[in-house]
This record gives sequence, C-alpha cells and structure tokens, in this order.
Amino acid sequence: MFEEQATKVKITSVVILVGMSSMLAAVVTDHWAVLSPRVEKFNATCEAAHFGLWRLCKKSIFIVEEDPQGKGCGPISLPGAENCSYFKHFTSGEEAEVFEVKTQKEYNISAAAIAIFSLFFMILGTLCLIFSFGKGRDYLLRPAGMFFAFAGLCIIISVEVMRQSVKRMIDSDETIWIEYYYSWSFTCACASFTLLILSGIALLLISMPHMPRNPWETCMDAEPDTLD
Repeated sequence: MFEEQATKVKITSVVILVGMSSMLAAVVTDHWAVLSPRVEKFNATCEAAHFGLWRLCKKSIFIVEEDPQGKGCGPISLPGAENCSYFKHFTSGEEAEVFEVKTQKEYNISAAAIAIFSLFFMILGTLCLIFSFGKGRDYLLRPAGMFFAFAGLCIIISVEVMRQSVKRMIDSDETIWIEYYYSWSFTCACASFTLLILSGIALLLISMPHMPRNPWETCMDAEPDTLD
C-alpha cells in the first residue's frame, strides 16, 4: 500500500469506527421511538413507553400538570418505575403481548433481521480492512468498501421498516398511543448509515488504480509511486 493511500485509509478508518459505534449503540438499545397515551386526568400515574429492535419498556410517570407541548404522558425523562420485556416473537410476556397487538409483528421481525445483516456486513468489512494493511493486500480495500456500504444500506432499511411500524401502530384504530417521537437510538442508526455509506464509497475510490498525472499519459506510461 502506498504511503498516501495508507494515510487516506487510516483517516477513513476513524470515520468507520465512529459509524460502527453508532450502529452498535442503535442496535442494542431500546430508545428508537417513544410512545405516549392520552392523559385524561392529572395528579395521577400514566404509562409512557419506549422501544427498540428487541424489547419494549413501559414507564409509570406521575403527572401533576398538563404538558404545554401536548396532551400526552411525559416527557419520558421524568422519574418513574420502568418495566422492560422482550417482544413476544423472542420471549413471552404480558407487556410484549400488549405491544404485539398494537403493531405489526412482521415489521419488527424484519427490522431486527435486517439489522443483524448490517452487523454481519460490518464484521466482514472490518476483517477486510484490517488485512488490507498487509503487504500486497491493498486489493482488499475494494470488498471492504462494498461491505461497509452494504452495512449502511441495511441499517437505513431497518430504520425505514421501524418507522413504518410506528406509523401503522399510531394510525391503528385500536391504539392507545396518541403521540410519538424518535429518540437517540434512531438518531444513532441514521448517523451510522451516513458515516458507513460515505466511508464505503471513500474506500472504493481509494482502491481505484492510480490515474495519470498528465492528460497525454496512459496508465502504462505513468511513473509508479514509490513503495514503503
């Protein structure tokens, strides 16, 4: 690997590391969306909820006065007792059963499965990137770039599937939720998509053959760069 090429790869690797951290934070946490039911009376307890790809958490919040931004229960940052359980298609549980009635089971399974594919591509890209630093193995930059780009595409598809799941749940006639917003796990997923897709494209460009310095040169006539 040429010295200039190696420097570009190292800079890109730092961006990839940030993107991977964002993706892991999004996949393992349960703050993709926050749901809030209507509050009928004050000086009473209501239940808000937040969830991710794997589980639902319901939080009991004591409401004293009306929220000036809406009529829902919250904000979720208020203190209260929290109870979390995994979705029914992974384990059984009363909370998971309530959640499954309010949304589409297929949407949640799809979002989680696509996120797993994203992690798989990310691992393959990392292995290719590490081995590319070996002597004469810079050809691995190209598959590494493709794998990271695929990981970014998978996570944004998972984001869209989750967004459609929330939308269908809110639009359902049987739903108890009247307000929702996307939280920091959702933001991490979107950030990881941007960083990984750009890093993947950058690795593909870096791995391209050296272009001639002058327009009248051919690729064969151009002087090769000096090896490390």
